[in-house]
This record gives sequence, C-alpha cells and structure tokens, in this order.
Amino acid sequence: MSIQFSKPIIGFAAFSGTGKTTLLVKILPMLRERGLRVAMVKHAHHNFDVDQPGKDSYELRQSGASPMLICSSRRIVIMIEHEQEQEPDLQDVLSHIQPDKTDLVLVEGFKHWDYPKIELHRPTLNKPLLYPDDKNIVAIAHDGNLDSIPKIPVLDINKPQQIAEFVLQLTQQQ
Repeated sequence: MSIQFSKPIIGFAAFSGTGKTTLLVKILPMLRERGLRVAMVKHAHHNFDVDQPGKDSYELRQSGASPMLICSSRRIVIMIEHEQEQEPDLQDVLSHIQPDKTDLVLVEGFKHWDYPKIELHRPTLNKPLLYPDDKNIVAIAHDGNLDSIPKIPVLDINKPQQIAEFVLQLTQQQ
C-alpha cells in the first residue's frame, strides 16, 4: 500500500538496537536550523501510556473518552483508544498531522510500509540488510563493511550531518 501525504515523508528503518532514535535526535535540530518544520511518527512495538494515573485526562480516558484531547497554551495531545489491539495504520496516523504546519514527516519504524526509507545498519548486530528486498530503501547508513556495494547511496551512520544533508536533498526531490 502506497502512502499518500501532501508533504515529503522519509523513514528510518532498522532492526531494534541499531540507533534510530539516537540518530534522529541528532539530525532533527539540524533540519530545524534549516527552517524545516518536521513532524515525527514513531512506531512502538509495545504497549505504552503517556498519561499518569490520578490525572484528570487519565481518569477521563479510562472512563471511556476516545479520543481524549488535552490542550494548553503550548501543546495539544490527542489519545485515541482502540477497542481491539491492532498494529497502527501509517496512513491513518498521518491523518493527524496538519500538512499546512509541516514541511517534512520523518518516520521511525513502519519498515514494511511503502514509502521512502533510509536503512540504518550495523554489521556488528548480525542482522540482514533490508535492502534490496525492500524497494523503498533509498540509502543505507552503516558503520562497517557491506558484503556488496548497493546501487543506492551509502552514508556513514556516525555522520549525522551527512544524513541530514541527504534528507534535505530527498525533501527537495519529493
């Protein structure tokens, strides 16, 4: 299924422990310095909660409110409960992002979805490459030797500035 959104979407796909979040924390400020308004979508493979027992919003959500919106002068949070446990649909998640307030969407995870992704790879983890099996991989960022030279750009995972520049180039092409 191809993802539809009016702004560029670039994903970071890798196996757990590769350093996706660590890298994104470094490149996000670089993209912001270039004037980009960056939305972020992160897939979690486990149950999580951003609310605290005893808080009004938590109690209201536990009582059945869905969606539950919390608003202040600085932020808005929306929490939507699903009646049945199910994997999130990336296209549905994107519907919560306001395109007029966003220049770029970065996605961490959702590696099996159809959208452009940079694969992060650390050979020391002994995990296989997603490329070339995933036709949506547009570059590989790694920190070792690859068994074969791919026909896509190769980046240094330890050079966040290089990866940020590549993201800027992709953003201009989309």
